[in-house]
Amino acid sequence: MDEELEAAFLKFMEVERSASPRTLANYQLAMEACRTWFGERFLGWREVTADEFRRWLFEMMKAGLAKATIRLRFAAIRSFYKYLVHRRGLAKSPVAEVQLPKPEKKLPVVLTIAQIEELLALPLQVPLYKQTQPWMPLRDAAILELFYSCGLRISELRGLDVKDIDILGENVRVMGKGSKERIVPIGGPAMSALQRYQREAAVTNGPLFLGKSRTRITQQAIDLLLKKYLKLSSIPFKISPHKLRHSFATHLLDAGADLRSVQSLLGHASLSTTQIYTHVTKERLRQAYDEAHPRAK
Repeated sequence: MDEELEAAFLKFMEVERSASPRTLANYQLAMEACRTWFGERFLGWREVTADEFRRWLFEMMKAGLAKATIRLRFAAIRSFYKYLVHRRGLAKSPVAEVQLPKPEKKLPVVLTIAQIEELLALPLQVPLYKQTQPWMPLRDAAILELFYSCGLRISELRGLDVKDIDILGENVRVMGKGSKERIVPIGGPAMSALQRYQREAAVTNGPLFLGKSRTRITQQAIDLLLKKYLKLSSIPFKISPHKLRHSFATHLLDAGADLRSVQSLLGHASLSTTQIYTHVTKERLRQAYDEAHPRAK
C-alpha cells in the first residue's frame, strides 16, 4: 500500500507538476532513506508522527549530514505529505510542524573574467589525439562558450536541438525547469563558435551537441570535458558547469545589469533566488575597495 502511494505521488509530480527526472530521483531517495531509518518500526506513512520525524532529523544532524541534504530530504517528504492531504484524504501533515535547521549561506564560487577567458580558449589550443575527431574540440569550445554566454543549466544545454538556435536573431530557445520556455541572447563569440562547430561536424538537425557516437551528448561527457580543460588551466579550484552559470550572472550584475533582467535570463521563478548574486557582487566590490583605497584599512 505504501509503495503504491509513493509511486502515485511520483507519477503526480512527473505528470501534473512537470518535475524533472533529477527531482523525481531525489524524492524517491528521500522516501527510501526515511523508511530505511525507521526499519521495522515503520508502520506506514499515515502512522508516522511529528515526534518521530524530529528524531529522524536529530539523527541526521548527529551523523553530520549537510544541512542542504537534510533540507532536501524534508522538502521531498513535505511534498509527499501535501499530496497525501490534498489527494488521499490524510487529515494533516506530521512534518508541517517540524522545524528544520536554517540553510547555510554559501556564496556562489565565481571565476574572474581572466579565468573565463583562459578556460574558453583551451579547447582550440590542446593538440588533437589520434582518435579524436576534428570537430570535437570545436564542439567543446562551443559548449563552454554557450554555458558562459547564456548562463544555461547543464540539462538545458544538453537538451538543445539545432532548431532552438536562431542564427538571425542571435538567441537560443531554452526549455527550463517546469517546462518553462525562455529566450536568451547569444553573444558574438559563442555564436561564432557554434556555427564553426556545426559546419565542421555537419550538424544540421536533431540534437545540437553530439557525443562520439553522434547521438545527443551525455551529461557525464560534458562534466568530463570541463574537468579535462580545468586540469590544463591555472584555475586553482574545482568548477562545475553551474559555476559558469554563477559567473555569467555575477559578471552581468558587476557590469550594471538590473536584477529583473538577470532573473529572466537565468529562468529563476523567484527573484530571491537571483538575489544571492548581489551578495557576491558586494563582496567583490568590498575586495576591490580594500585592495585599492589608500585608507581602506
